[in-house]
Amino acid sequence: MGNKGTMTKTKIWTEIDYDKEGKHVGWLHLPYSVTRSAYGTIAMPIAVIKNGRGPTAFLMSGNHGDEYEGQVALCKLIRDLDPGEIQGRVIVLPAANFPAAMAGARVSPLDGGNLNRSFPGNPEGSPTLQIADYIESVLMPMADIFHDYHSGGSSLQYVPFCSTYQGTEPGWNERAVAALKAFGAPVGLVWRKMSDPGLSVGAAFRNKVVALGGEFGGAGTVTISCLKIVERGIRNLLTHVGILPGGKIVPPEKPMRFVEVIDRSYYTYAPDQGLFEPFVELGDMVEKGQACGQVHFVDDPARKPVPCHFKNSGIVFCKRQFGRVERGDCVAHLATDIKQ
Repeated sequence: MGNKGTMTKTKIWTEIDYDKEGKHVGWLHLPYSVTRSAYGTIAMPIAVIKNGRGPTAFLMSGNHGDEYEGQVALCKLIRDLDPGEIQGRVIVLPAANFPAAMAGARVSPLDGGNLNRSFPGNPEGSPTLQIADYIESVLMPMADIFHDYHSGGSSLQYVPFCSTYQGTEPGWNERAVAALKAFGAPVGLVWRKMSDPGLSVGAAFRNKVVALGGEFGGAGTVTISCLKIVERGIRNLLTHVGILPGGKIVPPEKPMRFVEVIDRSYYTYAPDQGLFEPFVELGDMVEKGQACGQVHFVDDPARKPVPCHFKNSGIVFCKRQFGRVERGDCVAHLATDIKQ
């Protein structure tokens, strides 16, 4: 399993041997020639933990650099996971868009690249495009299951959830939902269709790899409760696919709540530039037409605030963290319950 190799023209190189037994922690080297370092590279950490034959799990965080719970959880996993515990292989990329992770920013300071909109990438492109290409053409073909850990980043807060996408491959949806349930987040989001092929899960789809995503916290912090969800979920997922044969799946405290986000009507945007006053909290149930909040104009305080309203009914699944907004900023989005 996990050896669906493909030809690649990547310029990224590594001394890591993905097929070598044991635990190996090193770097992916992306050539990056600048004034201070003519023959330099961007050294991006990677770990491979392998023991015998078995499935391969590819676990990734730092796709957006200001989303931290996954980065912390995967750093812990690299240190704590013993090869003797597992049967198969775990590939861990804890800071996928490394320049963004080091800057604590959503996008790369080198090229402005949003890695999670950059797949399948380009081996001749900017650093972000080269990283995307390496993930899609080298790492993803080795995987049997993939999980990309996100949070709301600096600008958003989320109800913590794990997610998966439905596909058309025979048995795909059953395997994906089984993995989602095994991870054991409080909420499971099932995306009915791929919204953007530039996402990391798009790379997984193209390689026929069952993929999970999710948002675990946000607001540019490390949330204790969300970190616990991710740490427990990683072990659950590895147990589910057989990589941790001695593991035990620990379910969430309450049965998983399943939701979906159908279309753009679930999103609410700031109507003007100013200071946003929210009227709802995460987890609130709202009705179509209900006021989401209003924008104040501190530079013109006599001007009446401009409200914005929900275009649908549902759960407040996400809300904006920053108070200052510009027209077009997402200030909240909803989800609706489904049976699974």
